[in-house]
Amino acid sequence: MTYKIYLTTPRLTLRPLTMEDFAAVHSWASNPENVRYMSFGPNTEEETRAFLERQPKEEGRNFGVVLTETRAVIGSCGIYPNDKNDTAELGWILHMNHWKKGYGAELGAELIRYGFEDLQLRRIFTPCAAVNYGSYRIMERNNMRREALHKKTFWARVDKEWVDEAVYAILKEEWETLQ
Repeated sequence: MTYKIYLTTPRLTLRPLTMEDFAAVHSWASNPENVRYMSFGPNTEEETRAFLERQPKEEGRNFGVVLTETRAVIGSCGIYPNDKNDTAELGWILHMNHWKKGYGAELGAELIRYGFEDLQLRRIFTPCAAVNYGSYRIMERNNMRREALHKKTFWARVDKEWVDEAVYAILKEEWETLQ
């Protein structure tokens, strides 16, 4: 299968998701532990199928995270530009079997590069549940700074409780100085 937009890192290929990825996507999207701090899930099979059916419209925004060596789909990520102010929000999820291996920092760095170089953004930000250590460490490893902490504004669906949300960001000029 040929994809129009794909991004690469030393160990990962970021490419559009297809219906062929259903088993992999559903393996994390239906797992309560995996989606604990996501705005979706745990998904039913129908919800995962509906997500995958929307993907052709999301090319260049949503990507499957694929281990280049094995071609295994281990997660998904995305960049969501706001054309009115040249900013974008990032998001990601990795199957928990692939946590703590540096993949998140690697894909985060590539999304940031893509946003600043290819999309010509001026600012990139990412919100997360403030207790989600894995997610905010990805941001910190990519030199994003915590800009805000919103008290009890994020509904943790799995735990059924309101938790604090942290917002991290980086400006293009900050990123360029680090290159």
